[in-house]
Amino acid sequence: MSAPIVFSGIQPTGRKHLGNYIGAIRQYVSGQDRGQPAIFCIVDLHALSVAYDPAELRERVHDTTAILLAAGLDPERCILFRQSDVREHTELTWLLSAVTSHGDLDRMTQFKEKTGAARELASAALFYYPVLMAADVLAYKATEVPVGDDQRQHVELMREVARRFNGRFGETLVVPELIVPTVGARIMDLQEPERKMSTTASTEAGTVFVLDEPAAIRKKLGSAVTDSGREVRRAPEKAGVTNLIDVLAVARGVGPEAIEAEFEGAGYGDFKKAVAEGVVELLAPVRERYAELRPDEAALEATLAAGAEKARALAAPTLAEVRQRMGLGPA
Repeated sequence: MSAPIVFSGIQPTGRKHLGNYIGAIRQYVSGQDRGQPAIFCIVDLHALSVAYDPAELRERVHDTTAILLAAGLDPERCILFRQSDVREHTELTWLLSAVTSHGDLDRMTQFKEKTGAARELASAALFYYPVLMAADVLAYKATEVPVGDDQRQHVELMREVARRFNGRFGETLVVPELIVPTVGARIMDLQEPERKMSTTASTEAGTVFVLDEPAAIRKKLGSAVTDSGREVRRAPEKAGVTNLIDVLAVARGVGPEAIEAEFEGAGYGDFKKAVAEGVVELLAPVRERYAELRPDEAALEATLAAGAEKARALAAPTLAEVRQRMGLGPA
């Protein structure tokens, strides 16, 4: 069986939090040797779909690049690039719109959640976001897409887009598989554990950022919402405790059952202290390495430029094949 082609993208908007790190970034690092190639993209074009500041966007791209490198991505073992540097993404987006219906996009849960009552005022770019995401992946004929559980609907759409294209124009695009971590796929807000931890929608006290100092992490975990009981166990009615169990299981590299067994009868105080120390230990190497990497923006730009060159070499043949299949350009 041939090695998988792995692709995933990450937004440069906002500060990266524990959910990003567990649900996506750790998967990137573990998959960079398994993927042949493993391709990781900082999706700055997606960031244009909501209000943003141009200068801040550039800063966030550098922030995100430094975090990915600090977490363990190695440009010698993977392809890391900025989305807007590879223009095949935008052209393929338009071509794939021919096999994507308005109804497909109208059913996207994230679009509804992000727009709410202001749906009519949302940008067309936000509505079109899933088509660009499909182009991101399909341009590289990726076989695996490691993402958080919240991206499941988008990946299902890109799979359907690939199938439709192949059915209409002939076998060209690869239908990728969604890869979601078995534990920690959906890390929740520490203060509102029914809501996913998010850069934009979470509470400040309920969000642990990758670059938080140990004291801040301990404070946030110490005040995490649990319930009126004492049992450290997973259950639908114990959303806060279940979330903390998952976090500690990931931090220690064990199953949730092991955490439940360890803290049976211990109460929430000792349990939350252990979670805090586990998260501090998990994130400390990333924070320390980030502080070394982030000041050298020329080096970060050189890394992104080298990655873009490699990415273009892979995406260009796919785009040429798609154009030929669709009857564009000379025969």
